[in-house]
Amino acid sequence: MRRTSFDNWPCSIARTVDVLGDGWTLLVLREVYYGESRFDGFISTLGIARNTLADRLRRLEDAGLLRRSAYQKDPVRHEYLLTDKGGDFFGVLAAINAWGDRWQADDGGIPVVMRHTTCDHDTQAQVVCSSCGDPLHHQDVAVRSGPGFPARLLEDPNIRRRLAPDQPTERDTRT
Repeated sequence: MRRTSFDNWPCSIARTVDVLGDGWTLLVLREVYYGESRFDGFISTLGIARNTLADRLRRLEDAGLLRRSAYQKDPVRHEYLLTDKGGDFFGVLAAINAWGDRWQADDGGIPVVMRHTTCDHDTQAQVVCSSCGDPLHHQDVAVRSGPGFPARLLEDPNIRRRLAPDQPTERDTRT
């Protein structure tokens, strides 16, 4: 079955999903953040099929989140290291982890604790406004088309209703 590509959609979420593809990709990235970098290590920690792992590593490398580096010459073996782009993705996984800790943990508690080594405290990710620092909640956020959104799509009344650049926010209509 051929996978639908979201690479050209005018949506950062869709484009990111296109890179990730499935849960295995997120778990491979998780293992890289936890310190694993070698093919056999991923096999051991994840129990993933070799062909599936090879595909996910190739996808992450092609997308620029990981880079391959030889650590052995005979036979040639590679490790997979984060790029700056891959390092920037950590916040996304940390947010997924925080959601999972809140909604998916069993009676035994959360399975993994994140420790912020800079301040030496346990922590959880929070998504906050980059301007005021308040936590972001869906009911407090309005969306509008950005400079990269195709103008032709705004001709569709359903899309224009939701994303029109001149669409007032709820806060604008309350005053």
